[in-house]
Amino acid sequence: MTVLKKNEKIKLELKEKLVMVNRVCKVTKGRRYFSFTALVIKGDENGVVGYGFGKAKEAQDAIYKAGEKAKKKLLKINIIKGGTIPHEQEAKYCGARVFICPASEGTGIIAGGAVRSVLEAVGLTNVLSKSKGSSNKINCIKATILALSKLRTVNTIALERGISISKILIG
Repeated sequence: MTVLKKNEKIKLELKEKLVMVNRVCKVTKGRRYFSFTALVIKGDENGVVGYGFGKAKEAQDAIYKAGEKAKKKLLKINIIKGGTIPHEQEAKYCGARVFICPASEGTGIIAGGAVRSVLEAVGLTNVLSKSKGSSNKINCIKATILALSKLRTVNTIALERGISISKILIG
């Protein structure tokens, strides 16, 4: 997982996916104040993903703000050939637990709701996942991105340990 630099972000063609829009209300003595929150995921379907949460008086403004925040939080995720992930990974954020697992060619994305939208935005095509605990969409997305950011390929492990790839694979 690497955070993208400013000049790298400009070159990307990001696709935006709206996960949810929520109307919220602040009640005071005199009246009710309505506003909107929006949750957006942006990704290039080639290993880059980010999420944003925006709040505004109008729904369209909240969506725009969320999209701008998503651009600022872009991460590069390791994807291996076949559109899957290198190994199983589990992550927890607040009450949401997400478990992602590599799948064989032709399986597709087996995931629910918010987790599916993150995996599609990253560009994964063959992944199994399970969400446990909280079904809060914001926490599920954060847990999914946390799990994806923990993924490491054989090359990165070899670099960290300072040994050859063959030594890792053989034992």
